[in-house]
Amino acid sequence: MKMSEPSLSDKELAQLERDTFKYFTHEMNPENGLVPDNTRQDAPSSIAAVGFALTAYPVGVERKYLTRAEAIKRSLITLRFFHDAPQGKGPDAIGYKGFYYHFLNLKTGRREWKSEVSTIDTTYLLAGALTAAMYFDRETREEREIRKLAEALYLRADWLWAQNRALTVSHGWKPERGFIKYRWTGYSEALILYILGLGSPTFPLPPESYRAWTRTYEWKELYGHEFVYAGPLFIHQLSHMWIDFRGIQDEYMNGKGIDYFENTRRAVYVQQAYALRNPKGFLGYDRLCWGITASDGPGPAVRRINGRTRRFYDYIARGIPDGPDDGTLAPWAVAASLPFAPEVVLPTLRQINQDYPDLTSKYGFKCSYNPTFSSDKQKGKGWVSQGYYGIDQGPVVMMIENYRSGFVWRLMRQCPHIVNGLRRAGFGGGWLGPRSGFSRLLQDSQEIASPSAEEAV
Repeated sequence: MKMSEPSLSDKELAQLERDTFKYFTHEMNPENGLVPDNTRQDAPSSIAAVGFALTAYPVGVERKYLTRAEAIKRSLITLRFFHDAPQGKGPDAIGYKGFYYHFLNLKTGRREWKSEVSTIDTTYLLAGALTAAMYFDRETREEREIRKLAEALYLRADWLWAQNRALTVSHGWKPERGFIKYRWTGYSEALILYILGLGSPTFPLPPESYRAWTRTYEWKELYGHEFVYAGPLFIHQLSHMWIDFRGIQDEYMNGKGIDYFENTRRAVYVQQAYALRNPKGFLGYDRLCWGITASDGPGPAVRRINGRTRRFYDYIARGIPDGPDDGTLAPWAVAASLPFAPEVVLPTLRQINQDYPDLTSKYGFKCSYNPTFSSDKQKGKGWVSQGYYGIDQGPVVMMIENYRSGFVWRLMRQCPHIVNGLRRAGFGGGWLGPRSGFSRLLQDSQEIASPSAEEAV
C-alpha cells in the first residue's frame, strides 16, 4: 500500500476513541455497574462488556473523559456487585465456582436467557478487574478496596473445576445439565483465558493444559501469508487488548519464528487480500473495505440479488475464507486492528467515513454494515446496523489507545498474575526475558496437582 494514501487523521482518531468510550459511561446501570450487551430495548448485560468497561475507565481517566473519582466510583459499584452477589446452583446466583453467567439482567443482576456460566466471558470480566487493580494503586480507602475486590474475584475462579476432568478448558456450565460439550480447542480468543488460568495462585491450570491447547492449532497459508489460522478477525484481537505479545514467544511460536502480534498482523493482511479477491462477489469489498468477524447482520433472510440467491444472517461469527460470509463488514474490527497494521487500517477507516457516513453516530461506529443487502425501504443503499454492542466498543477504545500510547499494554505488563501465567505457559523474550522452555513447564507441572484426565483435550 502506498504510504501517501489518505488516512484518518490523528484528530479524527481521537474523536472516534472519545465517542466510542461514551457507551460505557452513558449505558452503565449506576446501581450495579452492569453494562448492556447492546443498545436494543431491554437488552441484558454481557459480563464481557462489563470487563471491557472496567478496562476503559482507566483509559478515560488518562484521556480526561472522566475524573479519577468518577472512575473509582464506577469501578467500586461494579466490583462490589460481583463480589457480594450469591454464587451457587440456586435461582438467585449470578455464577458458580468463581465464574459468572454470560448474560445478566441489567436491572436485577440475575441470570438472563438461561445463559451458561461462561469461562471466556468471565475471563474478560476478570481481566477488567485486574486492570482496575493495577491502575488504582494509590493508598486511599477506595483504591485499596478496588484492589482487594479485584484480587478476591480473580482468586475465587476455580480453573481446575472448569477443566471438567480433562486438560483443555470447557466453554461453560449450566445448572440444569452440567458442563456443555464444547471445549477451548483450536486457536481462539481463549489465549488470555489460558494465561489467566495458568497464573492463578489458588486453582491454577496445570502447564500441560496450555500445550494440549496449542497442539490443536492449525497453521495455514492464505494469499501468501502463513499464520495460525482463525477465520473471524476478533479471535486475533481480543487477547491483545490486555497482553502485549510483541517480541514474546511460547514454544509454538518460537518454532514458527514469529510472535502472536505478528500473527495478528498477518491475519489483517489476509482479510484485506480476501476482500480484494472477493470470491463470493459481494458489493463493496475491496482493499479499503474489509473486516469480517462476529457481528450483527441483516438476517435471517434470503434475497434474490442481481440474479443470485443470497442468505443473510443475524448476529453470527463470520469468517474467511470459507465463511460464513454474507457480505456483512464490521468497522469496529477494522479499528481494533490498528496497532497491528496502521498502514492498512487508517486508510480503511477514512474510506468507511467517506463512503458510509450513516455508520457513525453518538457512540462512534455502529456495529456493522452490508452493502449487498437491501430492502424496499432502503432502495439499494445497503444495510446498516442500528445498534451498538458493548463487546465491539471495548476493543475500539483499548486498541486505539494501545496504538496511540501503549497505555493498557504498559499497565498490564506489571500485572503479576499475567506475568506468572505467561511464564508458566513457556513465554519468554522481549519484555519478559529469556524463555523458560517446556522442560521447565514439565517441572512445574509436577509441583501442582492437576485433575485426572481421560483424554488430552
